[in-house]
Amino acid sequence: MANIKSQIKRNKQNQAARLRNRVYRGTARTFVRKAQAAIRTEDTDKSQVEVLRAIRALDKAAAKGVIHKNNAARRKSRLMARYNSLDN
Repeated sequence: MANIKSQIKRNKQNQAARLRNRVYRGTARTFVRKAQAAIRTEDTDKSQVEVLRAIRALDKAAAKGVIHKNNAARRKSRLMARYNSLDN
């Protein structure tokens, strides 16, 4: 436990930021999971909607700095590759 005043404040700030960031990270993760499930059902209409939602959530998380922009880009790329494999 910190006993320096500035570090105690910093710990409080880190805790608050962690809780805020969890919302965006968890939302993105949930939407990606839903999109992958929709792709597995091979329903193109539902898959498209879910993939777009997942991409929006990943972009929002990257914009807020919760995940790195390259991490978001990689996840979107993999998701789109799976989605595009439905057409074959």
